[in-house]
Amino acid sequence: MKTQWNKVIILSIAQSLFQTSSIIVFTISGMVGLNLASNKSLATLPIGMMSLGTAMMMIPASFIIKKIGQRKGFMSGIAFGLSGGLLASYAIVRGSFPLFVMANMMIGFYQGFSQYYRFAAADAVTDENKGKAISFVLAGGVVAAIAGPNLARFTQHVGPVPFAYCYLSIAILSVCALAIIFNIQQPKVSLQNIVEDLQPARSLREIVFNRLTISALISSAVGYSVMNMVMTATPLAMHHSGHNSDDAAMVIQWHVLGMFVPSFFTGTLIKRFGVHRIIITGIIILFIHVSFAISGTDFMHFVSGLILLGIGWNFMFIGGTTLLTQAYRPQEKAKTQAMHDFFVFTVISASGFSAGNLLNAYGWKGVNLAVIPLLVISLTTMVINSIRKTGTQPRIQ
Repeated sequence: MKTQWNKVIILSIAQSLFQTSSIIVFTISGMVGLNLASNKSLATLPIGMMSLGTAMMMIPASFIIKKIGQRKGFMSGIAFGLSGGLLASYAIVRGSFPLFVMANMMIGFYQGFSQYYRFAAADAVTDENKGKAISFVLAGGVVAAIAGPNLARFTQHVGPVPFAYCYLSIAILSVCALAIIFNIQQPKVSLQNIVEDLQPARSLREIVFNRLTISALISSAVGYSVMNMVMTATPLAMHHSGHNSDDAAMVIQWHVLGMFVPSFFTGTLIKRFGVHRIIITGIIILFIHVSFAISGTDFMHFVSGLILLGIGWNFMFIGGTTLLTQAYRPQEKAKTQAMHDFFVFTVISASGFSAGNLLNAYGWKGVNLAVIPLLVISLTTMVINSIRKTGTQPRIQ
């Protein structure tokens, strides 16, 4: 197949715009929730609802993109982000917590569509470059790491109502994303595509119980849910520890740099050392994060731990996505990708909902100790599968 790196670049830019919006939500949503919710334990509910919205949209988004094409499908998703940003800004001005929760769910719908950017990039290159393409798209988050927290910091006090303009900036970013995605080219239908579509596809049950798929699901779900739970709790934990919102924004910025800077070389590391080893390295890094997090609540404890949290997520999520592309045949792509991300974001939703309750009940240490069983399960699975090195059925190319 012909490698389409120009398409990968467009998707990387779109990813950076979406990710900037997502980081704004993670940076300030907990504080907005704290201001609007009558029950303060519900402060992190909006973030949880964003993850739930993502999980709800994963399967429909896959089939919408397949039906109407990548350009129209991705633009439909961005429209949710535009609407969600406008509604959230209005909800903050009105002081309406239910509307704010609904708006965050709409941004979650946007996230549901954007999760297919990395798969679209993988489809645009040859098999040996899939890890690199996925990494390059996720590397768009480096721009977001700088832009997101700074936009949140600079806009939170603009206007008479704090934080309203933060979400208005999400609407503006969505307009920019629409302009970028409009330039994406629809994949051409070839004789090879037609032959692949005519091949019999395995049942979803058969695909799910493949060892590669199980490893991909565990790596992606655990890496993302651990990161989401801890990052959701971080701004509130810092607030409770006497740090201000600017400190929290800076920590989130360093965390997101930790998430996406490694993307420039994660694909190369996977190609050189193997995907299971990189995932195991990510799990070990997350264990080191836990040790930093439970050792204190000074600014340096937060920033050091959150950088490690980002790196660990990067290795586990890119590793899991790369594994998944090896687990399905081309004609099984849509349903397998949808199943993977639906599962991952369902787990993420649970972690987002639990973050506020864990923080209120057990504090910052309790949030971080709660992730240890997940890491143990993930490490055990990866070590066993790495030793067995059991592959999937050969893909049809």
